[in-house]
Amino acid sequence: MLMPRLWNDSFFDNWMNDFPSSRYLVQNDADLMKTDVKETDNGYQVIVDLPGFNKEDVNAQLEDGYLTITASRSANNDEKDKDGKYIRRERYQGNCSRSFYVGDSLTEEDIKAKFDNGTLTMEIPKVSAQKVENKKTIAIEG
Repeated sequence: MLMPRLWNDSFFDNWMNDFPSSRYLVQNDADLMKTDVKETDNGYQVIVDLPGFNKEDVNAQLEDGYLTITASRSANNDEKDKDGKYIRRERYQGNCSRSFYVGDSLTEEDIKAKFDNGTLTMEIPKVSAQKVENKKTIAIEG
């Protein structure tokens, strides 16, 4: 028996993509935190767009050579009528983060950060690679 074209293998794979609101259900952190990385003479400038976030909502950490930027926010919009019954009650809570490898030799004091009007700007200095002073030859057997 032939099955209609509607029931092919890919019908169930992406069925949520057909709903207009489905793109708001799951968002990638990279979609929320648009980031530009620009190389300068002294290092790198990282510019992260964080619309709707305040300075207190943003955290930057350096651990094991990775710079991790995290932003979290929660909102509670309660509206009641004159009798104290809810007309609308919405809550939002979410967080997002991005990580960048900046090297093991940087410390927190090396990185400068500034938050202004929903944009986080970080200045990360370049670290020169350590030179190997002595050449050593590896013996090849055979």
